[in-house]
Amino acid sequence: MNSITRRMGFTGIALIAMTALTVQAQDYPNKPIKIIAPFPVGTGPDANTREIALELIKVLGQTVVVENRPGAANMIGMEVGAKAAPDGYTLVMGSTTSLSVVPHLYSKVPYKASDFVPISVVGLLNTALTAHPNVSEKNAKELIERLKKQPDSLVAATSGVGSYSHLAGEWFAANAGVKINFVPYNTTSPYADLVAGQVNVIFDALPAAIGNVKAGKLKILALTGKSRHPNFPDVPTFAEAGLPDYSPTAWIGLFAPAGTPAAVVAKLSDAMQKAAGQNPELMSKWRSYGGELKAQTPSEFSAFLKTDNQLWGQAIRGAGIKLD
Repeated sequence: MNSITRRMGFTGIALIAMTALTVQAQDYPNKPIKIIAPFPVGTGPDANTREIALELIKVLGQTVVVENRPGAANMIGMEVGAKAAPDGYTLVMGSTTSLSVVPHLYSKVPYKASDFVPISVVGLLNTALTAHPNVSEKNAKELIERLKKQPDSLVAATSGVGSYSHLAGEWFAANAGVKINFVPYNTTSPYADLVAGQVNVIFDALPAAIGNVKAGKLKILALTGKSRHPNFPDVPTFAEAGLPDYSPTAWIGLFAPAGTPAAVVAKLSDAMQKAAGQNPELMSKWRSYGGELKAQTPSEFSAFLKTDNQLWGQAIRGAGIKLD
């Protein structure tokens, strides 16, 4: 075979491969889709994954199942997702923990961001400074003033060293220039002790606390966000407390394994745009606990991920936390 024939042969093979991918994308999806959830069954992120799966079923007209692969700070499920066939039939639900936090906490992570193709964010949850009613301060500004006069006078509960609630608290302390005693609850929820007044505050997304907040057993001193949340108009932002750069955000988002055909990713992205905006009850539910159900294009989501990773990395390095 001469060089021209070889080039024609290679070109022909490439065209055949491209044609096959195009046909595959046009036919997609023609069988059930699986979303790997690196979270335990029954947790908030697991419930959110199942909620959006139901909405995707309506859009795609195909079964979407959720497979839980929890453990090792989300790393088990994310590794499974990274190694899945890049055909659009196995997706993975990433999160703040798995892609913005874990890479900065551990030296050895069995996946990297480039192992995934971003499809769309699913939802965002603002971080709240939630306190027991016996904390006399009415907002974060007053709390900072107290801590500057009385260092270490407050105890903050966390879900464990390196958890979202711990790192969000360390980020706050560093930005405010104060000291807080952090108590890790590695195997149990800290909220029972917070409601009982055994600890004073927690820095966390609102879903776990919202029931007790509505019952008057806990109170919110501040929320992240550029402006006050419409469902919590009386709660000031951290920016109002003098911390405009304090912006920890809990998010989950849909990813495909690297190498998934662009046309399939585009179809999934379009499906997410519809799925996130078609159920008013679900959208209202997210708003009720200080969040937002939304979708982004792959490029918008990629830009968001880059910024979020940088912010968490800076906060973790500033706190000097490493878990291996």
